[in-house]
Amino acid sequence: MTVTIRPMDAPIGAEVQNVDLAQDLDGESFRTIEAALAEHSVLVFRDQNLTEDQQLRFSRRFGDLEAHVLSQYNHPKHPEILIVSNVKENGEHIGIYDAGRYWHTDLSYMAVPSKGSILYAIEIPHKDGEPLGDTLFASSAAAYDALPDDTKARIDGLSALYSLDHRHKKLVADGDAEAVLSDEAKTKAPECVHHIVQRHPVTGRKILYVNEGQTAGILDMPAEEGQALLKELLSYCSDASRVYRHKWRVGDVVMWDNLPTQHLAIADYELPDRRYLWRTTLRGQPMG
Repeated sequence: MTVTIRPMDAPIGAEVQNVDLAQDLDGESFRTIEAALAEHSVLVFRDQNLTEDQQLRFSRRFGDLEAHVLSQYNHPKHPEILIVSNVKENGEHIGIYDAGRYWHTDLSYMAVPSKGSILYAIEIPHKDGEPLGDTLFASSAAAYDALPDDTKARIDGLSALYSLDHRHKKLVADGDAEAVLSDEAKTKAPECVHHIVQRHPVTGRKILYVNEGQTAGILDMPAEEGQALLKELLSYCSDASRVYRHKWRVGDVVMWDNLPTQHLAIADYELPDRRYLWRTTLRGQPMG
């Protein structure tokens, strides 16, 4: 059957139908999916059943993969797979348990942020028959479009500081004593600087590239003024009118373009309700 694309009833996102990601995609199917990702930014594939090798094969069709800097959460046999989970074994987290607690773009704290992410749901918690742990996706491109013209002019050429340590300090301040970042992780992910307005390399759309979790502050202005501007910009990024809310099912594969989107995971579950997913991460290209 021909791969079909069904746009979501939301500003971003589409469901990809009639595709089995366990099989090697033919060229036409791959090009359809690649074009849909550029157009819709978030793609949902339902009812998949993948091995590690099959997820890696599908992911590599879109480019090189990278291992997450928090290496203790990488798959023991496949380091390019990040385990996202609240499960513990022998008292230790087997995966990154606090993933997505703030609006963010994956690896924006790296000098070369990731191009995209692919997340496969293996165990999803439920309550009263409803899934828990929804993920919200917002369009950072639509957020830029919505800015007043004077704000667009004001932020043109500005840069911001991005930091993994900033995210973890927020987690600690919010009561997660386990979230202290190791010295090894700080060394792998030192602070970096990016322009807060980016342009998508395929669509050409301008993107508001700031996020709640990893943007520490705007440079070249007084700290108080910079924080006020950042707060204003973040309100555009997370506006509900620009959000798709994904309700997970076992077998879902969700893929997103990290540049024109940011996302937030709803942490409304806890053990003994288990959540377990695999994430692959596409290596990006240097940007301003």
